[in-house]
Amino acid sequence: MTTSAPADDPFDLAAAAAARLAEVTGVERHDVALVLGSGWAASADTLGELVAEVPGTDLPGFSAPAVVGHRGTAKSLRVERDGSGPLHALVLPRTHFYEGRGVRAVAHGVRTAAAAGCRTVVLTNGCGGLDPTVGPGSPVLISDHLNLTGASPLEGATFVDMTDLYSARLRGVAREVDPDLPEGVYAQFRGPQYETPAEVRMAGVLGADLVGMSTALEAVAARHAGLEVLGFSLVTNLAAGVSDEPLSHEEVLEAGREAAPRCARLLAGVLPRL
Repeated sequence: MTTSAPADDPFDLAAAAAARLAEVTGVERHDVALVLGSGWAASADTLGELVAEVPGTDLPGFSAPAVVGHRGTAKSLRVERDGSGPLHALVLPRTHFYEGRGVRAVAHGVRTAAAAGCRTVVLTNGCGGLDPTVGPGSPVLISDHLNLTGASPLEGATFVDMTDLYSARLRGVAREVDPDLPEGVYAQFRGPQYETPAEVRMAGVLGADLVGMSTALEAVAARHAGLEVLGFSLVTNLAAGVSDEPLSHEEVLEAGREAAPRCARLLAGVLPRL
């Protein structure tokens, strides 16, 4: 069961979740939040000292994960930095749009991060790749996105500039850690079905290099909440039509497991610099 809290205003719900996080972790304010997708989740165990871990269902507004391989816990980490005080990092569970809980539930994690004091969010995902030279197991910096879900986390006349949504400054930090990181545009589809070859071709014509079912809606909500956004995709498979191989969730999970050490090293290098 999800912990009850005021549901009329999504920001009240986020504030309630942040207050509960502060209570159970003993950390009044966190600095940076991470949402770890397929291939990235294991990184949380290596990024810093675990201060506290709490099931997402114990926090107002969060639900149990709907998919095998997705973690449903929140973690508070203490990350040591050279020459400055420690960084308090918050790892939050993700709700996907295809779970049918509505776009407010999708945005709840990043809104909770902002209410918890975070100024930066790192959004990660596993995705299909359109470039055959960037094969499975390759992390990619997200430079921009296409929101092909037909939805927005913003309600009413809420106008937010998206020009530099995926922070150029933070992408520069990531390149300091790995100068060879490729960069690309991510397209979010609604899911849960994988994209057809025709949809992948369409996304490519529109400018996408990566396709998946998360991140874009969260990034919009994060910008609206005042967070600076850094995005990473992990290519877990070549998208439909780029490869002749059929797509499966098991393939995504296996590619994520194999790439996990590389993803962990990348985040471990980036996080203390944020």
